[in-house]
Amino acid sequence: MSSIVVGLDIGTTFIKTVIGELDENNNISIIGFAKKPSQGLRNGVIVNIDAAVNAIKEAVDAAEQVAGVDVDTVYTAIGGAQVESLNSEGTVVVDSSSKHRTLEITEEVKQNALEASQAVNLPMDKEKLHCIPQEYIVDDLPGSKDPIGTMGKKLRVKVHIILASSTTCTNLQQCVQRSGYFLGGIWSKTLVSSLSTIHDDEMELGSILIDLGGGTTDVMVVNKGAPIFMASVPVGGNLVTNDIAIVKGIPVSAAEKIKVENGCCWITGNEVSEDVIIPGVGGRPPEETTQYELCQIIQPRIDEIFTMVKSEIVHHANITQLNGSIVLTGGGAKMNGIVQLAQSVWGTTSVRIGEVADLGGLDKSYRNPDFATAVGLVSANKDEEVVRHGKKKAGADGKKSGNFADGLKKLWNNLF
Repeated sequence: MSSIVVGLDIGTTFIKTVIGELDENNNISIIGFAKKPSQGLRNGVIVNIDAAVNAIKEAVDAAEQVAGVDVDTVYTAIGGAQVESLNSEGTVVVDSSSKHRTLEITEEVKQNALEASQAVNLPMDKEKLHCIPQEYIVDDLPGSKDPIGTMGKKLRVKVHIILASSTTCTNLQQCVQRSGYFLGGIWSKTLVSSLSTIHDDEMELGSILIDLGGGTTDVMVVNKGAPIFMASVPVGGNLVTNDIAIVKGIPVSAAEKIKVENGCCWITGNEVSEDVIIPGVGGRPPEETTQYELCQIIQPRIDEIFTMVKSEIVHHANITQLNGSIVLTGGGAKMNGIVQLAQSVWGTTSVRIGEVADLGGLDKSYRNPDFATAVGLVSANKDEEVVRHGKKKAGADGKKSGNFADGLKKLWNNLF
């Protein structure tokens, strides 16, 4: 396996590439990264393969120039409405003979339980990305993370299965291969983002990751060290841009620039009188506005997004209480006032920006929340054991095989 690991986050608005290098102790260092405008995607869905291929080449080439290496294999992620999940469980007897004796639970029994938990009918247009164990229960005793060595008669495992659109996975594969790279594997976007930004104690206590993208807003709820719910709402930062463009009567490109440079969604005082220049259009002279007026446009839309996410969790996650954090990632997490607005909507102060770990390099911009997925892909695929459990190590299709539950749990528990 190469000592170079590459994460490629193909988003609606931007494509991010992060290149990591492994040392002799299997520690990862970020040696190059790049962020380029996306093409050929709408709301996270590839609608023009040729345009997407050109954008991928540009993003990877830029990262290669910084790192001084040539890339041959990349790992990418899928999110939005193309991903869904479900909770399942499977039960097996420890003694496969007719005697049903109390025996020690072995790795084989554990794997048999995991296989039983995945015996679910999948829609024709879906394929399985991940199967993540939540807890193992021996003879109806309190659950544990690992049953190996425990004595019992039967083993039950609860799992979280993540599915993805087969068509979207195929399109991703085609885009990557036509860009000249081998696809090492496809991961769930929110899963790798959570791995790179949510800490162990937050996972145990119960936390929510909200990925504020350009076309969609994705959410994952984790509790007791494992994901329990995923969802996506079909609104994102592009609607904020459109709102500014419509209200101020300016092109979308100018509205995006204003949003990024001057936008805020929570007024703390200093922004009330801060001037913002609106460019002139069609011979119309430029005009002045204030950050306060911009906030009046932006805040309702971001408030709506958070409210939609909260409604999805309340109605479908089947949870009563979470004591961890709300972690914000994606490009939208960089907006001024985003934490304060989330605190207001959710009624808690336990909200923070999902900053990834410091993995070296002079430029630390990759630690920003919009790089959470790309860095998460690098971290998730740096371990030979995780790759062996979750991905084919060779092959032309770039898809997954087998169950990587053990490797993922090891990664999850030791990432921070």
